[in-house]
Amino acid sequence: MADNSIGTPEQLRDPNYFPGLGRGIPLGIQHVLAMFVSNVTPAIIVAGAAGFGFGSNSPDFPELLYLIQMSMLFAGIATLLQTITVGPVGAALPIVQGTSFAFLPIMIPLVAGKGIDGLSALFAGVIIGGIFHACLGTVIGKIRFALPPLVTGLVVTMIGLALVQVGIQYAAGGVPAKMSGAAEYGSLLNWSAALVVIAVTLVLKFFARGMLSVSAVLLGLLVGYGYALLVGILDFGAIGTSWNGAAAFALPQPFKYGFEFSAAAIIGFCLMAFVSAVETVGDVSGITKGGAGREATDAEITGATYADGIGTALAGCFGAFPNTSFSQNVGLIAMTGVMSRHVVTCGAVFLIICGLVPKVGAVIRTVPIEVLGGGVIVMFGMVVAAGISMLSDVDWNRRNMVIFAIALSVGLGLQLEPDAVMHLPDTARILITSGLLPAAFIAIVLNLALPEELADEATEEVSGGWSGHGHGSLPKDDRG
Repeated sequence: MADNSIGTPEQLRDPNYFPGLGRGIPLGIQHVLAMFVSNVTPAIIVAGAAGFGFGSNSPDFPELLYLIQMSMLFAGIATLLQTITVGPVGAALPIVQGTSFAFLPIMIPLVAGKGIDGLSALFAGVIIGGIFHACLGTVIGKIRFALPPLVTGLVVTMIGLALVQVGIQYAAGGVPAKMSGAAEYGSLLNWSAALVVIAVTLVLKFFARGMLSVSAVLLGLLVGYGYALLVGILDFGAIGTSWNGAAAFALPQPFKYGFEFSAAAIIGFCLMAFVSAVETVGDVSGITKGGAGREATDAEITGATYADGIGTALAGCFGAFPNTSFSQNVGLIAMTGVMSRHVVTCGAVFLIICGLVPKVGAVIRTVPIEVLGGGVIVMFGMVVAAGISMLSDVDWNRRNMVIFAIALSVGLGLQLEPDAVMHLPDTARILITSGLLPAAFIAIVLNLALPEELADEATEEVSGGWSGHGHGSLPKDDRG
């Protein structure tokens, strides 16, 4: 609910209004706290997939600190592009940018088991994909027709399904512990830490209000961190070692991991740019509707897409992952009623400061993988739930059921059984076994190619009588 002591209702709906530093700084930090965990988690997951993450005992493990640092720094820089703007780049709206989960199903197979050697191709893909993403700003309004809720809901659901395994592995003790046959993998002690995080998150989410509810995952991780110290999963010596080993200030290094062309990386990031661009359009529309009670303008949508792409390309040059608008921000603006872009600018500056101070990342790096697993289970489960929520807007006639069935079966099946295409060239194998891209491709093509209606009997024979008669969220009077 809007706080009238901050400004008049008209002022609170104005993106150019600023309530002053005294209120702007805490409100801005609130935006950052709502997305902080989600922003740094992809760096931890990619490092783990590459083989130098938590529990790996890899000599490259300190590189994780740099990836965390860059995630914070370039989320802040990309957010500034949206709030301050540079020419046509940016929406001049309170949009918070951050590292996107959507690209994880592409990034994980690209780096799997390759250590830091796999990062050169990955970041080349991030840069080129970011440039392509920025170019979409000129045509974003014309391609939205190809991505209706049937497609976008399927894609978001597939993103979550591709990642839920990660959460379970983390909660049990991590992939390195599993591969080494460690006795503690899957132990009750490990699971207890994850369950503490989940329990605290649920309690805060459902029984708290305001910022306590919005930051439930972050607070759950903090409680889980304390629990890990109490039961001996983490000791204070490890925290001190990590803190003392990190610099107080460090600048980013351009092309730290090199630049290597990979067809799989470039194609994968460019294809996912479509999905990310449409997500940003939805977030911009949600912000203007929830905060200002109006539709987003073409200039705002175009500027936001430009900032998405350029922010991603800049991030890739310095070792950070793709950036996109954070949907958590939409709900937070609707809750506070403060539409000021300058408030979010304060949050962006806070993120940049954190990104320039490696000691912040050094503390994050000490979070036990079991504790992180509890938070990841919640976050990735919510991604699946968000996808299902988007699918609720679909008119579930027989045509759409067939499209969804084929896309989901092929995409999820290839993800679960990657050896089924082991004889394909490496580029095709990496793209196909992500599961996400084949599912999205099939859904888009079938949605554009198939006729609008199928006969009633057309799907009965393959659905076992469960052909469905759902009409999404259409009002009752409008249903056929």
